[in-house]
Amino acid sequence: MKYLIGIDEAGRGPLAGPVAVGAVMVPADFDWGVLQGVRDSKKLSEKKREEFYTRAKELEQTRVLRFTVSTSSSAYIDTYGIVPAIKRALAEALSRFDIEPHDCRVLLDGSLRAPAEYIHQETIIRGDDTEPVISLASIMAKVTRDRLMKRLSPKYPAYAFHLHKGYGTASHLSAIAQWGLSDIHRASFCTRLPIGSKSV
Repeated sequence: MKYLIGIDEAGRGPLAGPVAVGAVMVPADFDWGVLQGVRDSKKLSEKKREEFYTRAKELEQTRVLRFTVSTSSSAYIDTYGIVPAIKRALAEALSRFDIEPHDCRVLLDGSLRAPAEYIHQETIIRGDDTEPVISLASIMAKVTRDRLMKRLSPKYPAYAFHLHKGYGTASHLSAIAQWGLSDIHRASFCTRLPIGSKSV
């Protein structure tokens, strides 16, 4: 086996914005000492996630590591559902590596599955906390998605996406109740919410 690939998603649960799938590919004999302390993105501070992201970018420059993050939009999620949206982004992320499926071992978090042609794949419950390659994939997906939501925030000032990244916080729910849904909200996730009708 030449390569090890880790895959995880970020943004399955938010009420707005895309879902992101991160994929990290390293040589089979990769030395994780160069990324000491990498773990599940949810257990790291934003500052620490950004540090690991920067370090991974540096390693990518030296060809030691490769990563990609693919997203499916809120519109895609509303049309096809969250599971197909994740599946589509996952397949796209893997395809960007342009490698032979039988040359790599793919480790995936939780309930994720790679396309069938990746015959050496394993889905690991809580893999983002036990497998460094999955942990790094979760960090890359989370940082990429968070940065996207921050960039979108000025376009939708009523919702403060830069603060909650689209998750259903009290302030976000309050904004929806007052202003209604923006065009990046997942309408299918908001069917039971009080929704206002003021134009933003």
